[in-house]
Amino acid sequence: MNRRGMIAGALAAGAALVAARAPARADEWPTKPVRMIVPYIAGSPVDVLARVLFQHVSMGLGVPVLVENRPGAGTTIGIKAVATAAPDGYTLLLSGQALAYMSTMYPELGLDPLKSFAPVGSLAGWSHVMIVPPALPVKTLDEFVRRARANPGKLSFGYGQGTSPQIVGEYFRTISGLDILGVPYRGGEQARLDLLGGRIDVNFVPLSNVLPMIRDGQVRAIAVTSHAREPQLPDVPTMAESGFPQIGFDPDVWQAVLAPAGTPEPILEKMNAQINVSLNTPEVRETLERLGMGLMGGSRAELAKLLAEHVAKWPGILKAANVQPQ
Repeated sequence: MNRRGMIAGALAAGAALVAARAPARADEWPTKPVRMIVPYIAGSPVDVLARVLFQHVSMGLGVPVLVENRPGAGTTIGIKAVATAAPDGYTLLLSGQALAYMSTMYPELGLDPLKSFAPVGSLAGWSHVMIVPPALPVKTLDEFVRRARANPGKLSFGYGQGTSPQIVGEYFRTISGLDILGVPYRGGEQARLDLLGGRIDVNFVPLSNVLPMIRDGQVRAIAVTSHAREPQLPDVPTMAESGFPQIGFDPDVWQAVLAPAGTPEPILEKMNAQINVSLNTPEVRETLERLGMGLMGGSRAELAKLLAEHVAKWPGILKAANVQPQ
């Protein structure tokens, strides 16, 4: 081979090597499995949401969407893992309102929910429900308030530290002026087990976490935090109907998909479109609505607006509830 041929061959080999190392073009995405990081334990309502929805998204994309549970530290372990991942569309995050108060609760992380992530698509939302054990002789929020005032310091509410039930519960305790003992737990499931055992008296919990327990009579629902009554619990009044108009969220719990900041727009738009298609399949809608989840969907711009609204809202609630950074 002459010198010119040798140079041409070397250049071709070098170009092939560069092409092999370069990320796939955005318009070719996806060419391999996508990781969906869920910062909650396996079997939790958010995990169930992910597994029901993304088996349909996988079929639409033509590659597996692998749900990977990364719980811990108030969901910040999974959130940080995605914030620092390559912005190539192959590592995504399923999170929600926790992002809105993350920088207030965990300032040491140095993450900005509006700058560290790119919105992809909204999935579902639901409210909190205030529950008590059946052994507690109260059937309404008014009866609970009167009992708490007659027994200062004797009733207790439990919560997982750094979670929305803690924030909602502390906010209620602040605006009601009730002398109720707060009992922190490492997670919400432990709090609910102690409520079932009669060791605590009240718990604020996302509706989807506890709907089967309410239906089975294991716990009693006395109020919901949404603006309107929940279709799954039509006989349970809202906090506003029960005398606390300050508590009204719509929704106060929501989940969405986000990507690392800098992920190419065509990837984000393709994933958003597939999420919306999958949310509208009868099987997904029926399953998630049965679990007490109100389906959302919509554009990336709508999710960006929702996140910005919650980022502006929650720090004030944290301050009013005297919830301190972790």
